[in-house]
Amino acid sequence: MAQTISEKIFSKACDKKVKAGDFVLANIDCAMTHDITGPLAVEGFREIVKGKKNQKVWDPNKIVILFDHQVPADSLNAAANHIFLRQFAKEQGILNYDVFEGVCHQVMPEKGHVRPGDLIVGSDSHTCAYGALGAFSTGIGSTDMAFVFATGKLWFRVPQTFRFEVEGKLQKCVYPKDVILHLIGDVGVEGARYMTSEFCGSTVRNMDIPGRMTMSNMAIEMGGKAGIIEADKATEKYLAERIPGFKLDPEWKSDKDAIFAESKQYDISDLSPQVACPHNVDNVKSVEEVEGTKIDQVFVGSCTNGRFEDIEIVAKMLNGEKVAKGVRLLIIPASHTEYMKTLRAGYVEQFMEAGAIVESPCCGPCMGGSFGLLGKGEVGLSTSNRNFKGRQGSPDAFVYLSSPATAAASALYGEIKDPRKV
Repeated sequence: MAQTISEKIFSKACDKKVKAGDFVLANIDCAMTHDITGPLAVEGFREIVKGKKNQKVWDPNKIVILFDHQVPADSLNAAANHIFLRQFAKEQGILNYDVFEGVCHQVMPEKGHVRPGDLIVGSDSHTCAYGALGAFSTGIGSTDMAFVFATGKLWFRVPQTFRFEVEGKLQKCVYPKDVILHLIGDVGVEGARYMTSEFCGSTVRNMDIPGRMTMSNMAIEMGGKAGIIEADKATEKYLAERIPGFKLDPEWKSDKDAIFAESKQYDISDLSPQVACPHNVDNVKSVEEVEGTKIDQVFVGSCTNGRFEDIEIVAKMLNGEKVAKGVRLLIIPASHTEYMKTLRAGYVEQFMEAGAIVESPCCGPCMGGSFGLLGKGEVGLSTSNRNFKGRQGSPDAFVYLSSPATAAASALYGEIKDPRKV
């Protein structure tokens, strides 16, 4: 029986051959939780094991805890959550990346916790980012995570696959973020609901791993259960630098005669920079249609576009110029490692001299729960993944999403700007 990547991964996780539509109790390879969703997962786990002789998690070596959403603690509640999770991690012998390391979806691949063929769950919707390395990774709720902590398993319906074949060479100042926004704008927020979004084609093959992570990260914004890209030599090189002796298993790719629920082809050779307009991620327009929109704040960062490669685009676009008067430019590298790359390249100094604010690695304004919030009537342009009403502050604010290039160009002019004109 021919299989998709997802069907192969679930077959491995179930120790039997399965197909899309099957209901299965699958073995989990790795589980991740963070400072917002972790406390509820721990409370649920303690309810499950209450009164039992063994009150240990199923395997502490397969669980990772990270602090990233509210770090350093920005309220007494956040501080209490951190203390609670630190104690649980110590009690259970679980690896805990405290406030130092950065955003969970950057740190997990960066530290070698993701491999092709893995089944990974995280109590955060953008866990699908790890599919860039050929894993099936998906977000789950805190109560589901409690069950995983206790058993190492979780129920799934094996998802069908929506295949996106993307061909063509990207124009100057057009990036993977523009590609994924274009795809989401085309199929809509429910276009791949409970499906694996499988991204393939020459455009995707030519993307580096950071670009692929941007693509997979936003699969959830089209309703996808996961966003997978077939592992290849680029994947092997990335992982070999992080996992000693890593060798790629060629098994983790869809068979040529595998059955896909849907398949669409795209030629992006003439694609313009794309912008998602308020208040939905699928409200996507070309930059030409929204150019000139006045902005108050630009945020470059998040698990979507906070890597060194994204930040370097901003540095080159600014090129020694000052941020427009009246505009706040916030730059937040996605991890300690990415921050140090940025620092050593001299970009932190350049950004500060340009009038930007550079913060330590964290989620920052992305979820509107920490600093850098938008006030009533303000307009923000962000390289993050969501622009829902109230997502980054006031419900009366407006959030646009773009690539780092469009964000940087706009920061220079104080309005949404086509980066090809800068």
